[in-house]
Amino acid sequence: MNSKAKFQSWVVKFSYPIVCSLLILIPMAATNGQTQTPKVRMVKAHSEEIQRPIYREYRGVRLNMTMEEARDKLGTAAFRSDALDVYVISANETAQIAYNAAHKVVTISVDYTNGVGAPEYQTVVGAPLLERPDGSLYRMVENEAEGFWVSYNKSAGTVVVVTITLQVLRK
Repeated sequence: MNSKAKFQSWVVKFSYPIVCSLLILIPMAATNGQTQTPKVRMVKAHSEEIQRPIYREYRGVRLNMTMEEARDKLGTAAFRSDALDVYVISANETAQIAYNAAHKVVTISVDYTNGVGAPEYQTVVGAPLLERPDGSLYRMVENEAEGFWVSYNKSAGTVVVVTITLQVLRK
């Protein structure tokens, strides 16, 4: 198999988790500014009382960092644009870095297939995870003082994916 065919095979192999991650991120970003239900509001208030988020960066990349700084930290992206860079760190770890119009980092989302390499949820959100009816686990914690939220999501099923997302709070 020639190198071009190998590269195309590699892109197809890693595109599926990336596309799935983006499908999760887009609705989350769209609903970030919407009114919360009383139940969610109570969970958020309770989680802030328990623990402020500990997780603030990924491999040296922080929110509001410039695009150039983030790229210097992470190296060559598998997919690169002015709005989003996608990195394939390993067979079990991918990262998506989203930028605003000013080329500042506004979202960092990392997927760990089968949880391999993922930090423990306590070091990300501090508080215990909540369980959804499908068996998946999650927790989102806002840090209004620092202007961001962080979430930890662990899917249910045969291929477990842990997704950790940091995002700038919308004003």
